[in-house]
Amino acid sequence: MPRNSVFTSGLSRWLGVVLLVLFSATVRAQVVDDSTRVMYGPKTTRVIFENEVLRDSTSGIPVDTTLTKWPQQRFWVHDTTFQQDLGAVGTASRPLLYQPNLELGARYGRNAFDRYAHNARTVPYYDSRSPYSFFRFIQSGAGEQVFEISYSRSLKKNFSIGVDYERIASNKISFARSSRDALVEHSNLLLFGRFQTDNERYHLLFNISNARHRGVEQGGIRPIINYKTDGATIDTARSELALTDLFKYGQQQVYLTTAINYEDRDELYFTHTYRLLGRGLTVYHTFDYKRQYNSYADLALKTTGDPNFFYPRKLGSQTATIDRSQFSQVENTVGVLGRTSAVEYRLYARDRVASLTSSTLADTATATKLYLQPGAPTRSFHQFFVGGTAAFNYRTIYAIETAGEAYLLPLSGLSSDSYSLEYWLRGRVRTGPLSAEALVNSYSPTLTQQEFIGNHYRWSHWSGDYDNKITHTADGKFSNTSTQQLTGRLQLKLPAVLALRQQRFEASASLVNIKNLVYYNTLGLPAQADVANQLIIVAARHRAQVGRFGLDNQATYTKGGDVNGLRIPALVTESRAYYEAYIFRKALFSQTGLELYSQSAYQAFAYSPSTQQFYQQNAFTIGAYPIVNAFFSADIKTVSVFLKVAYLNQNLGRDGYFATPYYSGYPRRFQFGVRWNFFD
Repeated sequence: MPRNSVFTSGLSRWLGVVLLVLFSATVRAQVVDDSTRVMYGPKTTRVIFENEVLRDSTSGIPVDTTLTKWPQQRFWVHDTTFQQDLGAVGTASRPLLYQPNLELGARYGRNAFDRYAHNARTVPYYDSRSPYSFFRFIQSGAGEQVFEISYSRSLKKNFSIGVDYERIASNKISFARSSRDALVEHSNLLLFGRFQTDNERYHLLFNISNARHRGVEQGGIRPIINYKTDGATIDTARSELALTDLFKYGQQQVYLTTAINYEDRDELYFTHTYRLLGRGLTVYHTFDYKRQYNSYADLALKTTGDPNFFYPRKLGSQTATIDRSQFSQVENTVGVLGRTSAVEYRLYARDRVASLTSSTLADTATATKLYLQPGAPTRSFHQFFVGGTAAFNYRTIYAIETAGEAYLLPLSGLSSDSYSLEYWLRGRVRTGPLSAEALVNSYSPTLTQQEFIGNHYRWSHWSGDYDNKITHTADGKFSNTSTQQLTGRLQLKLPAVLALRQQRFEASASLVNIKNLVYYNTLGLPAQADVANQLIIVAARHRAQVGRFGLDNQATYTKGGDVNGLRIPALVTESRAYYEAYIFRKALFSQTGLELYSQSAYQAFAYSPSTQQFYQQNAFTIGAYPIVNAFFSADIKTVSVFLKVAYLNQNLGRDGYFATPYYSGYPRRFQFGVRWNFFD
């Protein structure tokens, strides 16, 4: 069938679904309006977050029912920042733009799937006068899927509990055996609740989360290669390959067909506070137990002489790979906090006990006899931190804030053998629309950067004398990475100019100095930059209304992001233009518009599936490309829907784009989403 015919028939099916959902919602809304008086809704349901409770505030915010972010794909997951991924929902990702690090001490360093899991500190809790529940369902013709259902209710006046289930999935873009050939399956299960006493002196927030991730690893597109015939090595031949027609999508060949990454996360988290002297003095305690397990398996390794052999080497088993590791951590934080109309403070101490274990296949293991042996030695840590915040506000005119944390004392384990002071300190001043911020920090490499023992990569930087069989040199010790950052910000509500109204303008400029950055080099091994790197970052966003038209444009410019250890596009932009209108006798509010995302050309990090790390490469440049999406979103009572044509501009100048070297993004497709809130 011609592509245009498929496009038209798909559009007809999705429009039918949209009209059916809207019609059913309209009928339901009319029944409610005709038979009862609506008592519960978004205004009677408040969302409460932990950071507000730790500021001694429990007023919460209303449930977000706006349409603005609903069709945008980066808002479908828990980390909404711009990310570099492997082209599909649920795949490994990393922040695209620079972000300062505020995590100190022993850190696991396996973050490729962070954006799909709940963050225990940002779980929403609900204060509702009636049961509150919602579900959201997003589906595309290419197999992208997000499904979430949440239910919470108040068991008593001051006690509420809820449960949330979420599933994120996608199908293969390349080498798909069928239209339903699964690439990623990710699920989150969350139990959460809150309690407060009648006099509001005691508050408790708790959540228990469980995440399971299964991702097929394909190693990227395997291009048509003109191999040299003069005995050149595979690596040399790859560097001289000829790329032809890499956007056949489902028909495209890939390097790996039997490799899978598994990740399990379990966490028990609670925070409780007790007011001793009103809002001026409150004590609090936070408990956090978490476990993260990672396993990479490929039970059908090709021989090293095969031109399609993907891995750089085999250091153990010659027929199969299983690399596993588990990080466990228990933290207890105790502190005091308080606030008045002008002053706010919080001081705390944190105790952390953590351990890391790993295993890999024995050298004699085969695909039928899988014998695991210890990988790196078990590493244990016991660390002590102190930190706090202090803020002063003079009405709404002037404000000053300081915050910081320090890894102060190693108590036992490996920490005491390799201690160096780690800290971050931030100061901020605001007057009117202007603010200025200074941030300094010093932090150690992650545990994975320090040590990894697997079938294809091995390193250890703890002792400084590990004999690395890959580089044939000793792995030296790493120094702490330190950064200094100065940032100025401007936030304005602009007056109406001609037809432009409701204008909001935000801008920021940052100077960043990064010393001793640890990154993964072109061999996929951790390395430390031998020179300091400087970044200049300028960001701006403008929003306005022109009659019924809405405009939202933002851009981030980064200078200095193309050096060792950093790969940041010089320019990243996102624009939205839409038309707002009421239809069906003002029963339905709608937005119809276009989205445009673009980034400048850059040599993006490549991805290593066996270590779940992005590493530096200098041979593949991802070209500058725009992605245009057309969307229609609508809201009626408690139902929101959208219909979207993603990558509308495919075949206009190029047949596709790369998200990561040799990983293409999805072709043009339809996306449909519905969210339904229930307040009684």
